Amino acid sequence: MNTTIDTEALAAKLRAQVRGEVRFDEGSRALYATDSSNYRQVPIGVVIPRDMDDVTNAVAACRLYGAPLLARGAGTSLAGQCCNVAVVIDMSKYMNTVIEIDPQKRLARIQPGIILDDLRHVAEQFHLTFGPDPATHNYCTLGGMIGNNSCGTHSVMAGKTVDNIEELEILTYDGLRMRVGRTSDEELERIIKEGGRRGEIYAGLKALRNKYAHLIRERYPSIPRRVSGYNLDQLLPENGFHVARALVGTENTCVTVLEATARLVASPPARALLVLGYPDIYSASDDIMEILPHHPIALEGMDDLLIENAKRKNLLSSDIALLPAGGGWFLVEFGSDTMQESVVRAHRLMEALKRKQTPPDMKLFDNPRELKKIWSIREAGVGATGSVPGEKPVWSGWEDSAVPPEKVGDYLRDLRCLLRQYDYRWAFYGHFGQGCIHTRISFDLETRAGIQQFRSFMNEAADLVINYNGSLSGEHGDGQARAELLPKMFGVELVDAFREFKAIWDPDWKMNPGKVVDAYPMDENLRLGTSYHPPQPETHFSFVEDEGSLTRATLRCIGVGKCRKLEGGTMCPSFMATREEQHSTRGRARLLFEMLQGNPLSGSFRNEAVKDALDLCLACKGCKSECPVNVDMATYKAEFLSHYYKGRLRPITSYSMGLIHRWVRVAALMPALANFFTQTRVLRNIAKRLAGIAPERQVPVFASQTFKQWFRKRGAQNEGQPKVILWPDTFNNHFHPQAAIAAVEVLEAAGYQVEVPQQSLCCGRPLYDRGMLVTAKRLLQNILDTLRPQIREGVPVVGLEPSCVAVFRDELLNLFPSDEDAKRLSQQAFLFSEFLAKQAGHYELPQMHCKAVVHGHCHHTAIMKMTDEEAILSKLNLDYTVLDSGCCGMAGAFGFERDHYEVSIKVGERVLLPAVRSADNDTLIIADGFSCREQITQLTGRHALHLAEVIQMAISSRSSGGSR
Repeated sequence: MNTTIDTEALAAKLRAQVRGEVRFDEGSRALYATDSSNYRQVPIGVVIPRDMDDVTNAVAACRLYGAPLLARGAGTSLAGQCCNVAVVIDMSKYMNTVIEIDPQKRLARIQPGIILDDLRHVAEQFHLTFGPDPATHNYCTLGGMIGNNSCGTHSVMAGKTVDNIEELEILTYDGLRMRVGRTSDEELERIIKEGGRRGEIYAGLKALRNKYAHLIRERYPSIPRRVSGYNLDQLLPENGFHVARALVGTENTCVTVLEATARLVASPPARALLVLGYPDIYSASDDIMEILPHHPIALEGMDDLLIENAKRKNLLSSDIALLPAGGGWFLVEFGSDTMQESVVRAHRLMEALKRKQTPPDMKLFDNPRELKKIWSIREAGVGATGSVPGEKPVWSGWEDSAVPPEKVGDYLRDLRCLLRQYDYRWAFYGHFGQGCIHTRISFDLETRAGIQQFRSFMNEAADLVINYNGSLSGEHGDGQARAELLPKMFGVELVDAFREFKAIWDPDWKMNPGKVVDAYPMDENLRLGTSYHPPQPETHFSFVEDEGSLTRATLRCIGVGKCRKLEGGTMCPSFMATREEQHSTRGRARLLFEMLQGNPLSGSFRNEAVKDALDLCLACKGCKSECPVNVDMATYKAEFLSHYYKGRLRPITSYSMGLIHRWVRVAALMPALANFFTQTRVLRNIAKRLAGIAPERQVPVFASQTFKQWFRKRGAQNEGQPKVILWPDTFNNHFHPQAAIAAVEVLEAAGYQVEVPQQSLCCGRPLYDRGMLVTAKRLLQNILDTLRPQIREGVPVVGLEPSCVAVFRDELLNLFPSDEDAKRLSQQAFLFSEFLAKQAGHYELPQMHCKAVVHGHCHHTAIMKMTDEEAILSKLNLDYTVLDSGCCGMAGAFGFERDHYEVSIKVGERVLLPAVRSADNDTLIIADGFSCREQITQLTGRHALHLAEVIQMAISSRSSGGSR
């Protein structure tokens, strides 16, 4: 905390002047203490403005109290420019709209918090797009891209962000608000003559240009990806004295951007992707200049180390299988008005490459679904290289150097030699068509010797890239990571010019100080550093992949920010609903990291800020599969809550819903009486109030006969046939026995003898969400003890409820890492669809001939994947659509709870519920999760079916000779 600033008075002033949120609490400050870099600086406070006036008032308040300022977007910067001891202004929550699109002029007016893909979706209505598109395109903001001068995959086609900004509305720290853009000589002289603060700025810029023009022309490398330094070249006469573009890439060290006018370019509607496989990435790089004359709209590359790491992490295995043979790959995309034209252009390149003495292996893709899969491999670069089992962690720092495209092959060979000299681990990927190479390196940032070695490498790497007339940064900016090295690249005089440029805009030196100009040394403010020595608490989970340490697990999150996307996939449903950093996977992971640091957060496992952030975690497990580094927030939440509530009373919902496996057994003795209390108008309201259930919710009706009671009376059939255990989960057993009965009929029709344990067994799924891990572990031990003979015989265990099977695949091994029977059970536990697809492939499924809308349970999609489910649906001959609906919002008991009801509804209304309501009445709604079916029933009135019930219907139809 900056002790020279009256932070209490500043916070009070901000709250009085800003309509948005003002947060100076320890939790909010901890949330914004780092970005996606190696650096960490705890901010003074956080402001989330609603509009331009809020920003203006916030800056005025900071000026009054002398507080430094840092405006940011998604906070995904890799060079440390998005963390500082300053008041952070986060514009992503409210200031995120497209103000206007002018398709004739191909311009878009946007607010700085707009997500890039949101702009692109609007622009696509006019067959236009914003050209620069970094891998973070579905969650990065335009304001952040402007601050960073971002580029991306299609900068071959459209250039960097600086090339696509026409005007900016800006605010200086001293309160001047104005629009800037290209400036004619006449306009420049007029502005200077008008005087005032604006005239003073323009006069200073003109003098700066005149003083340094010769050095700018001489020392700025003429390459596609020079992002390092300020864009002083935009002030040259040949570039139109473009003040807006000169401010692009200044990393909020000069002004605050309030609004931007961006240039749009034509978006080729038909795209073909040529994938080239070479022996290695170095020989691939030697072909860059043969490929570029064919005018691809993207030329990306990745090496064998990236692919190997992805395979070791079981990441995108089906997508990787599409690649041609090789040890280095280029993705060459062609775009045109028609697919035929794109394919023809790709074939021309293929013919040219075939004439080489050793041509690459080539595959051409024109199927949009396959294109998406291939691009997902490239976009997973950061995730594929990070947190590889058994390997040292890798970090940013030298992750985006750039050289002339024709020199990439030689540069990479020399860089490889340097990396080997330092015994570092790395992988190469990036924008090869523009000479920008991404890599993350296994720096040791915890010991004095390791940090000294890091400094030494950075200096040698800088010398290397400069020898190739390259740039320290080709996309991510300088921030703190590379600013210290700028004199090597530009010379001392031009660095003085940068300092003068900043002083013209920010004479008080309050805008993101210590970044780019007069920056902190590269080894200060490290997130780790030699003082990193957090506690190693004893835990219930084993955290095998993180050295058995929750502390190491919290280091997984490197701030990529994919959990901040607002559409597609499952992760992170609560952020999609709230757009709050604390409700993203990243926010929660950071708070857990900060909790163990102890400053600014205090109280360790009793910390309220961490508990509040975890409260809206739906434990969907989406992050375990979708997060690039596989952060497992459901497990971290369970572990935290187990410590938080140790020796304390829990909320009533922990007992009413967490222990539901006990209450339903009592209800099964008197189901009519239980339903009387939960379904009768007056009594049900009392019951819901006592249990902490939202008044809007309906309590599910207890079945008059449980599934296990039905099975016990009926008895097993198909004696002598292969045995399977059908897992009688709590919900299908007590509330929806129809699904379990249907599963019995299907499994028997497939030629199996079904066994159903009659003992009181439960996987404890509801307990994990509440951190009741002692009880959960006891229940799992009971399962192992009871089913040990069948487990050792290899009898498959078939589950209907995805969350229960997920326990056997996930939590069981994390709680019993050394138990061989636990490992066996994990391997022989199958979801119903998995079993039919993998174990009962001999069974000829009946045909349905109807339409279906399918929603995948979040644990199903995250842990088991939907591949087998879709295979079964196809064999049924269903005309089905699998919704990209993510979590349903019910998430076990989450959506039933009074405090979570509103978020539950928002999550469900994002995709699932509207899709169900719009489906025709004769379209089947299929959802395997009990909570998903409840959400659908309670909020749409439609009755969703388990897959087992669908197949049972098909069997019945076949038996009766009919078809649906």
